[in-house]
Amino acid sequence: MQSWFLDLNLVMQYWGDGHSKRTYHHTAPVNALYAMHEALLMLREETLENSWERHARQHQRLKIGLEALGFRFLVDEPYRLPQLNSVFLPEYAGEESHLRKRLLNEFSLEVGGGLGDLTGKIWRIGLMGHTAQPDKVDFLLEALSELLH
Repeated sequence: MQSWFLDLNLVMQYWGDGHSKRTYHHTAPVNALYAMHEALLMLREETLENSWERHARQHQRLKIGLEALGFRFLVDEPYRLPQLNSVFLPEYAGEESHLRKRLLNEFSLEVGGGLGDLTGKIWRIGLMGHTAQPDKVDFLLEALSELLH
């Protein structure tokens, strides 16, 4: 399905030199384009290699903390993405949706639930961009520790 959202071919048709067909487009995702520009500037400043390394370090920090609380990872270690951590909750945790709701309401932390066959069985914890920082990971682990104990 074609979409105006980040379809640069459509943008270039609209902004063409008059020889291109102008297409009715709705509103361009201006805020998303500015956000992408800023994110790319930040990545250039940090460097891609340092960004990958930071994400890997914070994944390890999260992994150690979650496993200490009794969480288990869905994906075997060699196949994991540091940016998306899919985990089974400890047996003692109770209803996963209740715990996710408490994280959101009491700590302003949003954790994704499982999708499809994994609904109600796992969490999806993202460590992307600015959230891949030691203080962010520690805040989540401290909140989980408080709620689970």
